[in-house]
Amino acid sequence: MDPSLPDPAPSLSVDSVADILKSQSLREQGNDHINKENKNKEVKLSLEDLNWDHSFVRELPGDPQSDSIPRQVFHACYTKVLPSAEVEDPELVAWSDSVAGLLDLDSHEFERPDFPLKFSGASPLTGAVPYAQCYGGHQFGTWAGQLGDGRAITLGEILNSKSERWELQLKGAGKTPYSRFADGLAVLRSSIREFLCSEAMHFLGIPTTRALCLVNTGKLVTRDMFYDGNPKEEPGAIVCRVAQSFLRFGSFQIHASKGEEDLGIVSTLADYAIRHHFPHIENISKSETLSFSTGDNGQSVVDLTSNKYAAWIVEIAERTASLVARWQGVGFTHGVLNTDNMSILGLTIDYGPFGFLDAFDPSYTPNTTDLPGRRYCFANQPDICSWNITQFASTLMAAHLISDKEASYAVERYGTKFMDEYQAIITQKLGLQKYNKQLVNKLLNNLAVDKVDYTNFFRSLSNIKADPGIPEGELLVPLKAVLLDIGKERKEAWASWVQSYIQELVASGISDEERKASMDLVNPKYVLRNYLCQSAIDAAEIGDFGEVRRLLKVMERPYDEQPGMEKYARLPPAWAYRPGVCMLSCSS
Repeated sequence: MDPSLPDPAPSLSVDSVADILKSQSLREQGNDHINKENKNKEVKLSLEDLNWDHSFVRELPGDPQSDSIPRQVFHACYTKVLPSAEVEDPELVAWSDSVAGLLDLDSHEFERPDFPLKFSGASPLTGAVPYAQCYGGHQFGTWAGQLGDGRAITLGEILNSKSERWELQLKGAGKTPYSRFADGLAVLRSSIREFLCSEAMHFLGIPTTRALCLVNTGKLVTRDMFYDGNPKEEPGAIVCRVAQSFLRFGSFQIHASKGEEDLGIVSTLADYAIRHHFPHIENISKSETLSFSTGDNGQSVVDLTSNKYAAWIVEIAERTASLVARWQGVGFTHGVLNTDNMSILGLTIDYGPFGFLDAFDPSYTPNTTDLPGRRYCFANQPDICSWNITQFASTLMAAHLISDKEASYAVERYGTKFMDEYQAIITQKLGLQKYNKQLVNKLLNNLAVDKVDYTNFFRSLSNIKADPGIPEGELLVPLKAVLLDIGKERKEAWASWVQSYIQELVASGISDEERKASMDLVNPKYVLRNYLCQSAIDAAEIGDFGEVRRLLKVMERPYDEQPGMEKYARLPPAWAYRPGVCMLSCSS
């Protein structure tokens, strides 16, 4: 599977399995009715009035010890531990009114003098029951054993007025039993990146964990950013991450890795996840047939109504496939696709050395640790996530929750779903009505040869007119700003592609105005380029948080023109290619 040169995959004669299952949900129908009634009821709560719940610690086995001494934790999904990061006059760097709305939190609460204390962990939040989650994972393809929340501490779950469950988590809040040799802290540099990208991805329409706020601790943290033996002190910070669940593939893997004794925990955790986050699967109607043939010969049959765990992993596979297709569409490279960084909800999670494509390069990786083999490069993301799904399926097989046929079907569905979604996305980005493999392959090849800026190219493409009479010498005028420093031969190659593209536009029969409007809704003008992050970081490290806040506002409207903000759509300057800007290590 090559996402830079996609081939059509055979599609099953069924709709998305996840969509079928959801359509059968009695509980969701009830919730939809409640949500409609609540739509016009705007709820604004103080921190003290938030509606806390603690299903994770209430329903799952916990560590009998509650200290933060690094150690192996057995037979437990979490350890209760308090935030312990030292602070000194902490400051609120930035916040998201959008996320506050998810929690029914009054945005005026951000103005409270004690807000930075509460979201640095220095002052407890009323109703919170903090814990760190236990999980393992494959890192760069190798099983790494116990990992866990080494510097993230979950405060608990908030139930909002729509009965939605949102977990709040402080990242950089201090040591936990899962910290290993680290200090449990985070620096302002990486925290700004995580805060901004969490929100930027959401407004791009990509499933992601969110970020409520970012607090500067007022203390310094020592980091060796390049692993070169030259550590330096940096400002410390804590970001409050928000998600409906922070469960990962590795949350299940760790228990299966410990043998028969802990396989029951895999089942317990799966039941918990289905009950709270996939309730429609509990209500699969046996009267509906959800049986599918698998494999090349179609001789094997998987019946998703007979095993909820099979239906569950199929939905996880499809959510993951949909997520990765959207990454490829917008040019996002995660950088660290270990199984402990894979969300069971199909969310982008754990923003470390991420990067959006500037010059189009399928082999691009933003992670210096990944450079030798480029395992996690842009073009490899679909295949790596398929591999990760396979590891997760193996965990459920080890716990006797699914069969090998059901595991194979989940991986098969991942591949089919990814290709279907990716082809639909690239077709929309081109403003076409149907997928044209030859046209897409030639385009991606041209982009790679000339290292064309991915974001700006697709934004400019909507300016091409569906006019076959355009003189050959004027074909590239609408792309003049993005096709830079190309010679005669390359101009001819691009002119040939544009001519083929115009033929497709003419055949679609859509007006130029209508097409441009629809293309601008799927091709962002603004993405969170690494150099933009770095500019905000440089200012913040000397006490000026204004650029972080301005950048957040721009990224909240990525598809709008935003007159006066054009500088945020510019190509990276020369300094952006220095180490620590365009590429980073896993260290933060």
